[in-house]
Formats: sequence, C-alpha cells, structure tokens
Amino acid sequence: MASNTGQMGYLPSGGAIFCTIPDILYLPELVFGGLVLSLVASTLVDPPNPQAYVISVAIFCFIVSFLWLVVFACGSHRNKSTWASADVAYHAFAALLYLSASVLLALITILYSLASGSINYKLNIAAVVFSFLTTLLYVIHTVFSAIRWKSF
Repeated sequence: MASNTGQMGYLPSGGAIFCTIPDILYLPELVFGGLVLSLVASTLVDPPNPQAYVISVAIFCFIVSFLWLVVFACGSHRNKSTWASADVAYHAFAALLYLSASVLLALITILYSLASGSINYKLNIAAVVFSFLTTLLYVIHTVFSAIRWKSF
C-alpha cells in the first residue's frame, strides 16, 4: 500500500519521485529558488557583497537541487541508506545556507528602505519573501527526509 511519505526504507526513482512527500518538494524549491535568484539579480544595492552571497547561495542550491532531482529521477541512487543520509545532509545544509542568506537579504532590504522607496525596494521585498519560503521548503524537505532516513 502506498503512502504519502513513501514506503519505509524506500527511495523512489523515476516518476515516483513526484508522488512522495519529501521528493515532490524539489520542484517548488527550484521554482522559488529561481525566483530569488532572478529578483536579487535584477536589483541594484550599494553594498554588493551581501547580494553576491545571496546570489551564490541561490545558484549553488539551484544547481545541486537540480542534480539531486536528476539522480533520483534516473534511479542512480540504488536504494542505499547512504543516499538517504546524504539527502538529509544536503537539505539541512541548503536550509542553513538559505536561512543565512534570507536574514542577510532582509537586513539589507531594511537598510535600503531607509535610503529610498524605489522599485528596487519592492523587488528586494519580493526576494526576501521568496527566500524565506524557499528556506521553509528546504526545512520541510529536511524533516521528511530525516523521517525516511530513520526508517532504513
């Protein structure tokens, strides 16, 4: 019998990754991460270093999440518990990276709001919202991946 979190001790492959709870979150993570990347890249802020960090985190997580999705879709993981633990480790690391980037982006947005109320401020607000939503998706993915990992 199939369940929403997948079978215990089972890593899905192929089209089954779109039917289990932790793995179905790959697509929203990629969409929201891409939105963060495009929104931050379209703004201009005087201290560029925090924005560069946010873009670096977004690019890194986007590429690795896409590769992780491809590995699971192709079935290259061979149903081993090491892949389940690597899944938990990666998503926890990505959640931590996105949390740090989100807080930094929110701080820069608050400081930038004091300078002007231009379109860049509105884009930064949208980027902050999507950045925190992406962080939440990675945290949820980490929790459900940890539950699946414990079943091995």
